[in-house]
Amino acid sequence: MKLNEAYHMDCVDGMKQLKDNFIDLTVTSPPYDSLRDYKGYSFNFEEIAKQLYRVTKEGGVVVWVVADGTIDGSETGTSFKQALYFKEIGFKLFDTMIYKKKNIPVPASGKYHQVFEYMFVLSKGKPNTFHPIKDRKNKTEKSYEVNKFRQKDGTIITDTNNTRRTELYGKRTNIWEYLPGSCHSGEDEFIKQHPAVFPEQLAEDHIKSWSKKGDIVLDPMCGSGTTLVVAHYLERKWIGFDISKEYVELSKKRISSRPLINKWI
Repeated sequence: MKLNEAYHMDCVDGMKQLKDNFIDLTVTSPPYDSLRDYKGYSFNFEEIAKQLYRVTKEGGVVVWVVADGTIDGSETGTSFKQALYFKEIGFKLFDTMIYKKKNIPVPASGKYHQVFEYMFVLSKGKPNTFHPIKDRKNKTEKSYEVNKFRQKDGTIITDTNNTRRTELYGKRTNIWEYLPGSCHSGEDEFIKQHPAVFPEQLAEDHIKSWSKKGDIVLDPMCGSGTTLVVAHYLERKWIGFDISKEYVELSKKRISSRPLINKWI
């Protein structure tokens, strides 16, 4: 099976053709309960999770973007069940991150507006790569002293040879904000042909955080191809699967329509 290709096939069948410990990073978003119409297709979550664990390298990461439906006034809790199952089969729940939407895509009735989804960061052991994004402005940029020691008489002395300096911008928190919807999620006209697209910036930020150039990025439910498009232009190798032939063709159109200039590097 070739890299840098989107395949029209069930992702479990596709991943079974991949070698053990092969993938550096997965960034994907499964169907959320019954929140989206994926042309009647369903997926076998437990088998997908097992295959993801098998194909992920030691130190590799899976980013699982998911939310819950509401049935009879109760959220399903499917997201939590999935996160716990990933832990059962060997993944570490390295971080529970939040994708916060800057607008209100579907105003809620009788409850507070729902403006976030979970981004479970699952690791196979300790992540091999972490390149923190630093775009949170600190209150001040200054030097400060460290290594203070209390003496037997109660006085405190400071090692003046050991100082640090805060940067103007620090590491961001684990709550990331984006504008959702096809009008904001990407640059090409093809993106509007998929009903549930997450922002390209979200994929970009995760790919930059958890991988490096030349790594292999997987999206087993690639849909409109957002993860694949961004991985391609961030000079990663990539592979995707989707059970919908229409969406696989859409992914290929999006990738081929992009200019050769790499805007993300």
